[in-house]
Amino acid sequence: MNRRHFIAASALAAASIPACKQKVGSTGASGAKKTLTVFTWADYLSEKAKQSFEQAHNCTVVVDTFDSNEAMLAKLESGAVGYDVLVPSSYAVQALKRKGMVQPLDHAKIPNLKNMDAAYLAKALDPKMEFSVPYMMAPTCLCYLASKVSNPVNSWAMLDRADLKGRITMLDDMREVLGAALKFLGHPLNSTDPTQLAAAGEVARRWKDNIAKFENEQYKTGIASGEFFLVQGYAGDLIQAKEENEDMKIFIPKEGAAFSCDDLCIPKGAKEVDLAYAFINHVTEASVAAENMEWIGYRAPNSAAYASLSEDFRGSEVLFPPEELFAKCEPIDDLGDKLPLWTAEWDKVKKP
Repeated sequence: MNRRHFIAASALAAASIPACKQKVGSTGASGAKKTLTVFTWADYLSEKAKQSFEQAHNCTVVVDTFDSNEAMLAKLESGAVGYDVLVPSSYAVQALKRKGMVQPLDHAKIPNLKNMDAAYLAKALDPKMEFSVPYMMAPTCLCYLASKVSNPVNSWAMLDRADLKGRITMLDDMREVLGAALKFLGHPLNSTDPTQLAAAGEVARRWKDNIAKFENEQYKTGIASGEFFLVQGYAGDLIQAKEENEDMKIFIPKEGAAFSCDDLCIPKGAKEVDLAYAFINHVTEASVAAENMEWIGYRAPNSAAYASLSEDFRGSEVLFPPEELFAKCEPIDDLGDKLPLWTAEWDKVKKP
């Protein structure tokens, strides 16, 4: 699943910032600084959060990036080593756990786990944080141009609007499209019931006939420029794009939606395990989490950080939806051996 497509150059630039010497204790026997290697999404760690960790632990943080959970999984399964911290989406953590590729966490080494949002953990795929710690989350949304769309409704039914035909995009993503159709029909987001999936596939094929294309990369600039009038996309991306066009209206459909949470975990074979624990504890510190949220544009499920957020950020009903709406949102889960049921329906949707 193509989770996000940020500009990788920013993350690479951040990774090149020299570390500042501070606390002794993170150097090797030769006196050289240790290096923590983080495998994550691009533009997913603020320079300030990175630099403050390097200074506090007299180390260097190297960021390597992936653009989809599947690419990350494929790289690790092909034998790639050298990573100390991974930041996959929650369902990918479940796949890594199933394959024995991540190690259980020692909570004694992460005292800031006390900061985690209990309401989010109640919905999380790893609620006890046995293998992963929540990092950033955001729902999948719809976004329209107020000047181009009359009589909008807060529903996935917007994708059926004949007057918007050819001016709509949906994510080129099986889990997002079929998941949206399942929610529209009142079914669970991760359903593996063949009858429910078939019905969702029928809805998705109807939506396909109404859209310009399935699109993962250009929907943000497309709606900001006025090329598209209605798009399905990720909240963080759309919030960033809205800075270019205030005509954009972003909402979570009333039926509920998928929300993605990316988690911090430590792979089997990590070399700098203690430093990895220190990094996880650092980014879950309330002040660091708040600054990091504002910089990235996503929400960290960190209750202790919320009071430090700006009024605009904390007031976002997309990132902090009303309780009754958030109750209808679900995390994308690992389908395990039921995945072929979904791919079969998706093949029918994508068939020319």
